[in-house]
Amino acid sequence: MSANSFLERLLDGAAVEWVPIGEVSEIYGGLTGKSKADFQEGNAKYVSYKNIFNNIEVDTAILELVKVEDNERQHKVQYGDVLFTGSSEIADEAGMSSAVTCVLDEPVYLNSFSFGLRFNDGITLKPEFAKYLFRTHYLRTAIANTASGVTRFNVSKAQFKKILIPIPCPNDPARSLKIQAEIVRILDTFTELTAELTARAQQFEYYREELLSFEERDVEWKTLGDLTVINTGSKPSEILDSATSFEYINAGTTRSGYTLAANCDGDTVTTPSRGQGGIGYVGYQREPFWLGPLCYKLQSVDHNVLTNKYLFYFLQSRSKLLLGLKKEGGVPAVNKSDLVKLAMPVPGIEVQHRIVFILDKLDTLTNSISEGLPREIELRQQQYEYYRDLLLQFPRHNAQGTIGKAQGAMPNEQ
Repeated sequence: MSANSFLERLLDGAAVEWVPIGEVSEIYGGLTGKSKADFQEGNAKYVSYKNIFNNIEVDTAILELVKVEDNERQHKVQYGDVLFTGSSEIADEAGMSSAVTCVLDEPVYLNSFSFGLRFNDGITLKPEFAKYLFRTHYLRTAIANTASGVTRFNVSKAQFKKILIPIPCPNDPARSLKIQAEIVRILDTFTELTAELTARAQQFEYYREELLSFEERDVEWKTLGDLTVINTGSKPSEILDSATSFEYINAGTTRSGYTLAANCDGDTVTTPSRGQGGIGYVGYQREPFWLGPLCYKLQSVDHNVLTNKYLFYFLQSRSKLLLGLKKEGGVPAVNKSDLVKLAMPVPGIEVQHRIVFILDKLDTLTNSISEGLPREIELRQQQYEYYRDLLLQFPRHNAQGTIGKAQGAMPNEQ
């Protein structure tokens, strides 16, 4: 059954009323009169801007602290509220929402750069439903359109209050809650699956860190200058857009094109030497490729001492070390003179083979674009967003008939 027909069956002829936000709720502001010092030694919890931005429902495990005196008149957050970020550097990211879906057992306040929405008595919109509703494409677009600015975009409260939201079965609260609960059940299933897949991807990073953590006394530590040959490449005579025999690897985190020849063997570790966004990224080239002038190649000088694949996994797990070598200026860069001094643990060659074998297996499950978890997570996220927008795009009626149906093809089910 399609999502559209499912929604029609779920509504079963029930009315859906579209009403301006300002007519069914009150809007309150965040903390006022706070200095920087108040956030350094706090005695009360508050919901941060980042908490709202990153979560469709407030994460009460990461509430932050602020100093609030007993006699202060500050708005308190409560179950059922929907919180919004008040501004952003990008208009499309202004007014991100997060619903309060649990009862708070102590006073909790709201960041001063945010605002809260509290539905009036008698308005039957569950926060578990609202957390999805306000993240739909059509409401996100409407909210973003209320923001204006130059270097920072602020949501206009006056315009925000005019945005229409749907209330299913407004005259039958029990039926309304039943409809909302069924939609929430479906969307929760999607989000739980995506969360499970994401957790599995994070497990790879955890096991990689565990396998590559050594006590100094247990292994020999050597510098990259002692262990590897480090060089940059050159610009090829021709760079092609379409796939040919060899990839062109230069600054950045993806290939820079293709070439008809190679200047480097496979089984090579690469990392950008210069560039705005690539410093710290570590790649592994299995096949021969063309190495560009803005990228280092690192190859072991003795495969009985160090394998290139072990070197790759170690540097990948220690990208912050490479970022720490970055020199700022016109163009950020990592100097070879600094790179050769970077020290790394070198266990016995059999231990390296065992670590590489385990991480290769985990990498196939988590980082393979074609068959691994990132692709699966991307597909599930697309499907979740598709069904969310369909299930929450309730019909509207005007003189021409029903309007407001969600459009678009369903993402790939694979």
